[in-house]
Amino acid sequence: MRFLNRSAASLSRHRRGRLAGLVLLLVGLIISGGLYATFSPASSATQSKTDAELVEEGRQLFLTGCSFCHGQNAEGITTVNGQFVGPSLVGVGAAAVDFQMGTGRMPLTIPGQQAPSKPGAYTDEEIEAIGAYVASLAPGPAVPDEEYLTIENLSDEEQQEAISRGGQIFLTNCTACHNFSGKGGAMPRGGYAPNILNTDPKHIYEAMLTGPQSMDTFSNGNLSPEEKRDVIAYVGSMRDMPGYGGFSMGALGPVSEGMFAWLVGLGSLVGFAIWIAAHTTRTKKKKGQEA
Repeated sequence: MRFLNRSAASLSRHRRGRLAGLVLLLVGLIISGGLYATFSPASSATQSKTDAELVEEGRQLFLTGCSFCHGQNAEGITTVNGQFVGPSLVGVGAAAVDFQMGTGRMPLTIPGQQAPSKPGAYTDEEIEAIGAYVASLAPGPAVPDEEYLTIENLSDEEQQEAISRGGQIFLTNCTACHNFSGKGGAMPRGGYAPNILNTDPKHIYEAMLTGPQSMDTFSNGNLSPEEKRDVIAYVGSMRDMPGYGGFSMGALGPVSEGMFAWLVGLGSLVGFAIWIAAHTTRTKKKKGQEA
């Protein structure tokens, strides 16, 4: 008991010492600094280093798989006739990279009027890295945020209004190429508008934002992010829309309908006319023989 009392008295004297306050202050600073470093977000310096590493990774992937057509610095390559082997990617932004590589259109397998969609050759992480490298060359459209790709966060009434607005925008700006059902159709000089009913919402947004190949560009100044979201919602609603017109002929628009009219409609009329002419000839011959 005496020992405990003696220890308590000694500790009390040390607490009243001149260095006690300083020691306690240092201990508090160390503990608080450690907790902040553990639970706080990464600092800007660390984030910048991570972005730099991502850009460098994308650069290496670009040099390996893309520079043959687009140049060592993405400046583009032209032939002796001035035609592009691969256009410049300076200023196209990460959104264009994500669309072209995410849909498998790039790398291009065979040169042609239009790059077809196919299974992708790069992983999502590699596409992100190449997009970061291209975005570092010059300002350009970024990959869209998730909030502009869905209307699930809206109420049922707001969702219906969004689909209605998107339908009006789609009918005004998109049906000339993708037709009223969104299943695409033929275009001049060997091009075509693809079927967009099963296209990922992110890629629909990026296509509107960047205008790939024959498609027009709808920047955020032409169509706001909310309006692009509404178009995506309308396209999604068409997937389950029943065909009220009966036989749709693939819903490929005027090409299939025109072919049906020529082959079946006019073909039937021509065949009927030939049958009438042949029947008339046989009737005349029969009357001549009787006479």
